[in-house]
Order: sequence, then structure tokens, then C-alpha cells
Amino acid sequence: MDAVDRETFDRLVDDGLERVPQALLDMLDNVVIVTEDEHPDEPDLLGLYEGIPLTERDFYAGALPDRISIYRLPLCAMCETREELVEEVAITVVHEIAHHFGIDDDRLHEWGWA
Repeated sequence: MDAVDRETFDRLVDDGLERVPQALLDMLDNVVIVTEDEHPDEPDLLGLYEGIPLTERDFYAGALPDRISIYRLPLCAMCETREELVEEVAITVVHEIAHHFGIDDDRLHEWGWA
């Protein structure tokens, strides 16, 4: 499908965040979620968590925020319909938030978030 514009994509990411239980969103600690066109080195990457997962934090005072990036162009390219894009964006958002909590891809797949 043709890529949606940035504003539309940002709304889709917001919609994906609404699918995450509020209790989990309240537990996000020092993390920012951004949208970008694509990863500069890996253009097929859908999303990326950069930071120290909560399960690995020991002394953490003064650290820069963790960063979750959701990539517009590869997500749009992999989808044929808007409905598919909505679902893939939500899955990507959940995946990257899960990494913030120290949950790996294997566990996510076991839970049905493939």
C-alpha cells in the first residue's frame, strides 16, 4: 500500500498505544515513543527499542530516556490495506513496549503477538 502521511501514521501509533492496558502504560519509566520514516541502517526494521529494560536496571539515576521508534515506511510497505496497517502498527507498538519491560520476541510469540 502507499505510505500514509506522518500525521495519519502518528494517529495510528496513538491508536496502538490505546490497545495497551493503562496499568502497563503507567509503568513505563523514562521512555519516549517516536515515529520515523525508517531506520537509517536497517530500512526494513518496523520498530526499535533502545535503552535499558526495567528488568536490567540497577542504578539508573540521571539516565537519558529509553527510546521506542516506530518506522512508517516499512510498516506501510508490508501492508496491503489500511486495516492491515492498523493491526501491524499496534503489534509493533506492543512489541517495543514489551522490550522495555524485558520481554523478548520468543515470549511475545508464545503469547500470540507474532
